[in-house]
Amino acid sequence: MGHTARVVHINDTESTGRPVPVDVTYRERLTPSLWILAGATIIGPMLALVFVQLDGAIALGIGAAASIALVAALVISAPRVSVEAGELRAGRAHIAVDDLGEPRALMGDEARHARTAGIDHRGWYLIRGGIAGAVVVPNTDPDDPVTSWTISTRTPDRLAAAILRAQSTIS
Repeated sequence: MGHTARVVHINDTESTGRPVPVDVTYRERLTPSLWILAGATIIGPMLALVFVQLDGAIALGIGAAASIALVAALVISAPRVSVEAGELRAGRAHIAVDDLGEPRALMGDEARHARTAGIDHRGWYLIRGGIAGAVVVPNTDPDDPVTSWTISTRTPDRLAAAILRAQSTIS
């Protein structure tokens, strides 16, 4: 869940001759909200009630293990968003920042509209419920059928700034 906003240092070039930033300028894990995590812990007591017929201590152990395992699975499987090495990464997808246009940081009603009725049908999205902000970035690569990226983020202004900073470093 940490965010970094460091100065990008360049010390390498790719085979294309483009400079490659070494430091990560933005990183975020789109973890579920605390309400969802708290709700997931309810599985423990429910499971313990099923096994209480066997033994109370065993039932308690099974319930606690199930709660811990479910919360850990939710946190570990949460997608990550980052800007690093000249790329925007959102979940498993990635794109070079020089193939992107100017990002728009959205909050509130604008973000809700961008995730629902205003979503680009030819775009790529990483949308998570419970996360209010979003960043929409046009894809300027003429060979790519995806026209934009819509990404949920808790700090849209930081993500947009990191994309712009990476773009200015590359060009």
